[in-house]
Amino acid sequence: MGQEINRTRFSEADIDQFAARLTEETAALRSFARTGGFTDTRYVAGFELEAWLLDHAGRPSSVNEAYLRALNDPMVVPELSRFNVELNAPPLDMGAGVLAAMEESLLRTWDNCQQVAHGMDTVLAMIGILPTIRDEDLCLANMSAMNRFDVLNAQVLQQRDGAPIRIDIEGADQLHLSRPDVMLEAATTSFQLHLQVPFERAGRYYNAALISCAPLLAAAVNSPLLFGQRLWQETRVPLFEQSVELGGYNGLAEPTVRRVTFGRDYVAHSPLELFEENLEHYPVLLPMPQTESPARFPHLRLHNGAIWRWVRPLIGFDAAGQAHIRLEQRVLPSGPTVLDMVANAALYFGLVHALARQPQAAESELSFADARANFYAAARHGLQAEMIGLDGRRTPVRGWLLETGLPLARRGLGDFGLPEAEIEHYLGVVEARVRSGQTGSTWQLQRLAQVGGKLHRMMDDYLDNQRSGAPVHQWNL
Repeated sequence: MGQEINRTRFSEADIDQFAARLTEETAALRSFARTGGFTDTRYVAGFELEAWLLDHAGRPSSVNEAYLRALNDPMVVPELSRFNVELNAPPLDMGAGVLAAMEESLLRTWDNCQQVAHGMDTVLAMIGILPTIRDEDLCLANMSAMNRFDVLNAQVLQQRDGAPIRIDIEGADQLHLSRPDVMLEAATTSFQLHLQVPFERAGRYYNAALISCAPLLAAAVNSPLLFGQRLWQETRVPLFEQSVELGGYNGLAEPTVRRVTFGRDYVAHSPLELFEENLEHYPVLLPMPQTESPARFPHLRLHNGAIWRWVRPLIGFDAAGQAHIRLEQRVLPSGPTVLDMVANAALYFGLVHALARQPQAAESELSFADARANFYAAARHGLQAEMIGLDGRRTPVRGWLLETGLPLARRGLGDFGLPEAEIEHYLGVVEARVRSGQTGSTWQLQRLAQVGGKLHRMMDDYLDNQRSGAPVHQWNL
C-alpha cells in the first residue's frame, strides 16, 4: 500500500540527508543479507487490486475520499486519482487451498466495497483502462488528497526541467498528446501479485518472473482503448511508461534507465543488485526523512516505491519483525472478473515456481533482450503475439502457452502442494481463454465494433458481464 509522507516541500539539505541515509541503508542491506538476516524460507502470496469508482453514466466519480470514510476498511486505500481505490488482502501461505482462499477473500472485499458504492449512487469497476474516461478527467483537480502524490507530480516535472509529458502510442489508431502533469498514470489500473520467496533463491525467481511477463500478459490483456482510440492490446504498458517518463542520473538517453521499466538485465545473484541500481541510477523523488529504525531500511524502501519496475523487489517485515524479500509482479491489468484474475494468479505462481526450479536456469536459455522483446510484443498484440521460447525458436504465444506454459504452471502449482482439482479449476479458465482467443481486450474491441463505436454502450455491457462473474472467455458478443 502506498506510503504517505507528511511534507510537500523539501530543501537541498533534505535531499542530501535522504541520499546519505539511502547510501547507508543500501550498504546495511548488503551486510544484513551477507550475515544471514533473511531467515524466512516460506512462500507467501498476496495481491493488490486497483479499481474505478463510476457514476451511472459510466464516467469516473471523484468521490474516493468520502467513499473510503464510509467504507472504513484499512485494507482499501486511495490511489493517485479521486476516482480510483486500491483493495488489499492479508498474505497467504502457498499450499493447498491458497487460490480458493484468494478468490474468496477478494470476492468478500469486492462485494462489501460494491455495497458501500451503491449506497453512494456509485459503482465499482475493474478494468485496465476505463474506455469512457476523457482527457479532461485526468487533471490535477482529480488527484487524491495525499502529500505523496503532490510531491511525486512536482518532482517528476522538476526533474524534467518543466518539459511536458508526451504520449505517443500507435496501434490500429494513433494517440499523440502532451500533458503538464503525471495524471495520465491514473488511467492505468492493475492487479499486482506478490510472491515472497526464500532469499537464497530470490535471484532465480526474479529472473523467472521477468521471463513469465510475456505469456502471462498475453493471456490477460484488458486495456485496448484510450480516449476512443484502439491502441495496444495492453495500452497500460506504454501509457504508464510514458506518463512518468524520467531517466536516471547517468543516462537520460539510455532507454532502459527509466522510472517505469522492464529493467536493464537479469540479476546475476540476487534482487539486492536492484537496490544498488536504485542508489546508483535513480534520483530521489520523495526526499522525506524517515523516523523509523534504520534496521527496517525506511529510506531504501520509500525510494524503491517510486521506481516502478514491471517486476519489483520489495523488502518487508512480518508481525514479529522478521525480514523477507518478495517480488511484485505488476504487468497484469485489473479485471475482467475476480475469477479471471485469480486464474491469472494461478498461471503466474505456477509458471514462475516451475521456471525458477528448473535444473538449468531459465535465464541461461533465454536472453534478457528476448525476454524484454517478448514482453512488449505481448503488450502490443496479446494472444496474437509471437515470442522467443526457451528453445530459442520463435513461436506463437498461444501455442507456447498451451504446449509449454500451462504444463509448467500445473507442475509448479503441484510442487507448491495444490491439489489437482484446484489447479485444474483455475488453470482451466486460462486454458479455455487461450483456446478461444477471447481476452478482455478482444472482447472490448469486438463488442465496440458491434455497437457502432459507442463506448458507453460497450462499457455497460462489460459491467453487466463483470457482475455475472462468468470468466471473459464465456462472455457473449
